[in-house]
Amino acid sequence: MSLPQHPAAHSIPGHTVTRLVREWLAEDTPNFDPAGVCVGTQEVWASLLCKTPHSVLAGSPFFTAVFTEVGCTVDWICQEGAEIGPDAVTLTAVVRGPASCLLLGERPALNCLARASGIATRCSQLQATAKAGGWHGRVAGTRKTTPGFRLVEKYSMLVGGVSTHRQDLSGMVMLKDNHVWASGSIAEAVEAARSVCGFSSKIEVECRSAEEGRQAAGAGADIIMLDNFQPQELHVAASALKEEFPNVLIEASGGVTPENLATYFSPHVDVISLGCITQGCPVVDFSLKVQKPEPQRTDSVGLNKKTL
Repeated sequence: MSLPQHPAAHSIPGHTVTRLVREWLAEDTPNFDPAGVCVGTQEVWASLLCKTPHSVLAGSPFFTAVFTEVGCTVDWICQEGAEIGPDAVTLTAVVRGPASCLLLGERPALNCLARASGIATRCSQLQATAKAGGWHGRVAGTRKTTPGFRLVEKYSMLVGGVSTHRQDLSGMVMLKDNHVWASGSIAEAVEAARSVCGFSSKIEVECRSAEEGRQAAGAGADIIMLDNFQPQELHVAASALKEEFPNVLIEASGGVTPENLATYFSPHVDVISLGCITQGCPVVDFSLKVQKPEPQRTDSVGLNKKTL
C-alpha cells in the first residue's frame, strides 16, 4: 500500500537520506552479523506495531530508506503525520524481505521511527496548546539536537506542525551572550555579523533585559530573543519593544515547558522556542514482529494451499 507522503518529505534530498541510513547500518553492523546465520535468506514478513496510543507518526521516509538499502520493502498502513490509535497496539506497516536482511535493518529503522514520532507527537501537542490559547505566533525548536540526527529531528518538527528555527550556524545569525561578550558590545557584534551575512540573513540577538533588546534593535537586529524572562516580565518587555520597534520580531526562550507554555502567550511575542522538543522528549514505542509462516493444508481435491 502506497500512502501519500507528508509535504515535508519532499524537501529531503534523496542522497542525504541514503548517506544517513548507510551510516546507521554501518554503525550497527560494522563487521559480521552472526545472528543472521540462523535465519538465512528465506522470504518473511513482519508487522510494525505501535504501542503508544495517540502518537503522531513521523520518520517513515527514513524507516523505508533503511529497509530499501537492505533489500526489503515497506507497505504503510498509517499515514505520515497522522495520529495513531487509540488502540493499545496498532498495526502501522508491513515489512517484507529476506529474513537476515529484514533483521539487519530492524533496529536502526525502529530507533529512527521511535525518536521522530516522539518529537512529532510533542510538537503536535504544543501546537494544540497554542491553538487553544488563540495565540498568533509560532512554536519553534532549537539547535539542541542529537549530533548526526539533526535532519531527522528537524523534519519531525515539521511533521508535528512547529517551526524548525534555524537549521545550523549558516542558516541564520544568532548572537548569544558569549558572542556579545567576546565582541565588546551588542552594536559591535551586530555590525560585524552584518558585514558577512549581508542582506540575505536575519540577525537575532539574545538579550537578558529590555535595555539589551533596545540596543540590539537599534543596532539593526531583526529578531530579539528575550532569554529566561519570567512570563509577566516578558509581557512587559515585549510590549515596550514592539511599541518602539514595531517591525522587530520578538522571541521568548529559556525555561519554557509544555506545562507552562500558555503563560508565555502574548500578542507582542512572535516566536516561542523550546529545547525540550528534542531534549528529554519521550519516544514512541514501536516493535517489529516477524510472522511465523502459516502451516500448509490440503483441500478436498488434494491440492496444497497456504492460508494467507
